[in-house]
Amino acid sequence: MYNTIKSFTEDWERESGFTIKIFEALSDESLNQKVTPNGRALGRLGWHLVETIGEMLSHAGVKAFVSEEENKFSAAALVDEYKKAAKSVAPALSANWKDEELNDKVNMYGEEWAKRDVLVSLVKHEIHHRAQMTVLMRQAGLKVPGIYGPSFEEWQSYGMTPQV
Repeated sequence: MYNTIKSFTEDWERESGFTIKIFEALSDESLNQKVTPNGRALGRLGWHLVETIGEMLSHAGVKAFVSEEENKFSAAALVDEYKKAAKSVAPALSANWKDEELNDKVNMYGEEWAKRDVLVSLVKHEIHHRAQMTVLMRQAGLKVPGIYGPSFEEWQSYGMTPQV
């Protein structure tokens, strides 16, 4: 739970930085990777993260960056558009919300949420889909960068036995 806009933006900078690491490890060829025929492809999950930043915040009355790239599935476009969206969050929040308003309610998807819960959901949503993306990355033969600790490949590059 966030008690200040600053505590959220510090967490957001760290988490969005992790997402950028994931996006930068993608290749154009990997973007069509799916777990099941009806599941979201790796590239679609990435665009979903790009789109959700502006979409979720706009529901809460905060205008953040909204990509005009309509799901152009290239790894470079994902990185560029995500960086723009993620970077827009802190200034948009600072311009629209104050710390003492974080318990105020906003209508989110037909429910009343505290503003702080919108921020928590934005971060958790990011983590959830980023984790899905790492599974698809492994299936596509990509090296997964470590986020909260070394990845399998990073353990190996350190000359250590990977933890399995």
